[in-house]
Amino acid sequence: MKLHLSTPAGRNAFTGYGSGYVLVNHQRYEQSLVVTPDRIVTDWTATTFEALEVTHFAALAELGVEIVLLGTGERLRFPRPEIVHPLIAAHIGLEVMDVQAACRTYNILLAEDRKVAAALLLR
Repeated sequence: MKLHLSTPAGRNAFTGYGSGYVLVNHQRYEQSLVVTPDRIVTDWTATTFEALEVTHFAALAELGVEIVLLGTGERLRFPRPEIVHPLIAAHIGLEVMDVQAACRTYNILLAEDRKVAAALLLR
């Protein structure tokens, strides 16, 4: 699916997605990544939902955002409560959804000029 959104130049927005990939500013990504309005982190060490650990959420807590959208793949799955503690301690909101919903929600929050990160597990 292609998404259409007008965003200010230099801001990262999702322009499409499909099974096992997302497009950010028309560039295709097929591995887990974190997207903020001004950064794309392709070396996020979380590779699968089952591999999520507290260190992955600690890295997200350091991004300077107010909300993290966790895309858990093609279906919605909730992480264990004890591993999301770094976000809670930093007073950062966490919303868990499938990748496609995370892409759409991110674009809406981006348009509202919110400090948002989309952490996507694509495998």
